[in-house]
Amino acid sequence: MKKKVTMFVWNEFTNDARVLRECTALHNAGYQVVLIALRGNQNKLEKPLDYFYVRRIRFDWPAPRNFWTKLLILFGWGIVAFFWPLIGIILVMAWFLIYQTKCGSLLKKLIQILEMTYWGAVTQTDIYHANDLNTLFQAVICAKWLKRKPLIFDSHEVNLSRTGYNAAYYGIAEKWLLRFVDECIHENHTRAKFIRRVYGFYPSVIYNYPFLSDESTVPYDLHEKLNIDKSEPILLYQGGLQSGRGLEKLIDAVPLIKRGVVVFLGDGRLENELKEQVKKLELQKRIKFLPKVPVTELPRYTKSAYLGIQLLNNTCFNHFSAASNKLFEYMMAGVPIVACSFPEIRKVVMKEKIGIVVQSDNVTSIAEGINEMLDHPELRDEMSKNALRVRNHYSWEKEQERFLQIYQGLVKE
Repeated sequence: MKKKVTMFVWNEFTNDARVLRECTALHNAGYQVVLIALRGNQNKLEKPLDYFYVRRIRFDWPAPRNFWTKLLILFGWGIVAFFWPLIGIILVMAWFLIYQTKCGSLLKKLIQILEMTYWGAVTQTDIYHANDLNTLFQAVICAKWLKRKPLIFDSHEVNLSRTGYNAAYYGIAEKWLLRFVDECIHENHTRAKFIRRVYGFYPSVIYNYPFLSDESTVPYDLHEKLNIDKSEPILLYQGGLQSGRGLEKLIDAVPLIKRGVVVFLGDGRLENELKEQVKKLELQKRIKFLPKVPVTELPRYTKSAYLGIQLLNNTCFNHFSAASNKLFEYMMAGVPIVACSFPEIRKVVMKEKIGIVVQSDNVTSIAEGINEMLDHPELRDEMSKNALRVRNHYSWEKEQERFLQIYQGLVKE
């Protein structure tokens, strides 16, 4: 009889490669998996694989999206206010709280947490798996308060030092919730050592390695898609357009880069700011933007690049300790990397000779690193061969063996 796993993730599971890999590994090992994720444009219950289901949280505030809908709502409210002034005032106050203050966002999250917890509780399961701190509370309720089931906490980030998570209650919540966890997973040994120093135990380490990509995969022609001259090398950054990733410095470095076109593949909060910066510097011909693509299509885009770029800034320990899935995605495609010199990233880049490390907060250093590869194509080609040579060692096909051993240990208990 198949063992059943209920997994939680606080995103729409459209581009979460790590969660996809873990769910696929469990499915292939004979587990039945139900992943509870946030709402999306899909059906409420999806079936990506035979025994892998995605249950989506559907709650969201209704939001009028066009002029006529808004006008109709205002007209309706006007009629209500004319005949029942008190009800009209209540409606206006409710609208203001929901759409114009943080109260609406907090209430929405609370309702989503309750819905996620409900589906976790009613789903028959043998093991619960929480991805990151923002799903651990739901998993603890289901696994330990409502049932007596093993619980895995898979922390993708360092919650005590992370951009946007500066409030003290994140650390307090994590410390308290960890009491209920049977197995804790972190993404690399630098982070695991930090957790041991803070909490007194060494978590299991599962690196964020990607699937082995097919060497025969045909690259996507970004030159044609973006109308770039074939002689210009593609300098690719793939990932979220977020703060702390050195993207503003990369744009500032472009005038110092001898040739090539920088392509940003992804989206995020900084997208409009970055585009405005490009426009202000009149670099539209040398910097292009593409929206994020499905995980399954990403290797084709990556493979089209001359080099890949990873420039995390040391804004918090979470960034400083990152091993970075982008590093390994570039490696899988045989694309050399210009990377920041943080411990986990530098260790792989220097050991395997697959790229150049730079000072990610220094415009001149970034430009010099990229120019080094542009000026020495033989060096770039050698690094590409090195990446293809060692990529098997850094693949999910290898790493998933350690991941599944964690589950086997809990199942035996």
